[in-house]
Amino acid sequence: MFKLAVISDEISQDFQTVVNVASEYKLDGVEIRSVWDKPPQGLADDDMKKMKDILDKAGIVVAGIASPFYKCNIDDDQERLNHIEILKKCIKMAHFFGVKIVRGFTFWNTGQTEAYWGKILEYYREPVKIAESEGIIIGVENEASTSVSTAKLLEKFINDVGSTNVRAIWDPANEVYADGGEKPFPNAYNRVKPYMIHCHAKDAAENEEGKMESVPVGTGVIDWKGQIKELLDYNYKGYLSLETHWRPKKALSEDLLNRPGGSAFSEAGEEASRICLDNIFQILKDLGEME
Repeated sequence: MFKLAVISDEISQDFQTVVNVASEYKLDGVEIRSVWDKPPQGLADDDMKKMKDILDKAGIVVAGIASPFYKCNIDDDQERLNHIEILKKCIKMAHFFGVKIVRGFTFWNTGQTEAYWGKILEYYREPVKIAESEGIIIGVENEASTSVSTAKLLEKFINDVGSTNVRAIWDPANEVYADGGEKPFPNAYNRVKPYMIHCHAKDAAENEEGKMESVPVGTGVIDWKGQIKELLDYNYKGYLSLETHWRPKKALSEDLLNRPGGSAFSEAGEEASRICLDNIFQILKDLGEME
């Protein structure tokens, strides 16, 4: 069976709390985003040592580094160069924790992806060289707020980049927010299936205003039972990593969803993540994978 993980700040900014919950649910890994109100690239060596000690005592590993690499303005050269440094710092963290996957994006969505396509590929040349030399995989996520917003664009991007060090992080829920998005499963999934290195679990549904918003996994428009069954049938060996994004009483702001991390983002995250984890385990039970 595939492995299960949770993105750290979807539970708490306190890393011990994160690992305690992961241990309780017998998860295999924790995906690192913000910890102790620091983004991954802002975590010092001492922070990482403390995190590793907490993980080792619990017998849990790091599933990946959820970096914000290239969530930036494509026309701002200095910001872009700053993000190259973010990538390097997150690769250092990946090496420390013995993990291969560092998440990346494709710049903020300009609404003119086709016109910018050549520039996006050009600006990925250096990151690809870095990833290849470091033995790291940049997992590019389909994300509506970025230029590669859909599975269709992600499929094209990976093929155009042409490096085995750039693979896909598949997020079915992100597909429903994107202009031009397809039915997440099975349509969009089948596009990224050959390139998928990692998978995020969250869900979405229309609110009273007719806009999509995050809901508990298994209660929205994503066919999570079908998607999970396919991961099992496909013998997928990577991680299914919970990226809750839903909160019980107050929806997260668009800014927090696009730039997740910090105490405001993590508030009520443990309660929400427990509900989502319970739902994922129930799906697995329904599929006969767990007692």
